[in-house]
Amino acid sequence: MSFPANPTSASAVVGERLRLVSGPGLAALLKGLTMPLVLVGFATYLVVGIVTMRVPEGAAFPGPQFFPGIIAAGLYAFAAVLAVGAIREIRATPDALTAELEAERAGEEPPRPVRVDLRSFAWVVLSFLAFAFLLEILGWILAAGLLFWCIARAFGATRPVQSLIVGLTLSSLAYIGFDMALGMPLPSGILGGF
Repeated sequence: MSFPANPTSASAVVGERLRLVSGPGLAALLKGLTMPLVLVGFATYLVVGIVTMRVPEGAAFPGPQFFPGIIAAGLYAFAAVLAVGAIREIRATPDALTAELEAERAGEEPPRPVRVDLRSFAWVVLSFLAFAFLLEILGWILAAGLLFWCIARAFGATRPVQSLIVGLTLSSLAYIGFDMALGMPLPSGILGGF
């Protein structure tokens, strides 16, 4: 698969100094706090599930709430670390124009300004949402294959048929590995007659 120069692709930016374009102040802070907020939202969703879970009276330790509780606590801790890091970075980062002038004076190439590719971001987010809703209907093989195709499309894949074949092959191998080898059933959907 070939990928064009896309700022969302790691291969397009290896070795380059980049500066994500955004305004100073509140916009930069909100950008830095986006991922911690997503993690807090997911952790809160897990906590609500843990609290509302019906646990049989005779359930022995650790019980069905133990491991989700560890994951939720880890997500909260990771979100806190990311939030503190984002706030420190905003406080420590000088104005972008000042940083570019300092780099030019030092004889270095200034950081290349890049923006978030909203179209690619939308492809990724919407494909995960579609995967979550279509998993039971289409089954693991088809839903995961389409998810792979959408993510490849988001990162700029130029051969859609090849991406779909690779996605279906990988999802089939994962299905075989989990369902048949490990005995952990995955949804078969329309391929298994629901």
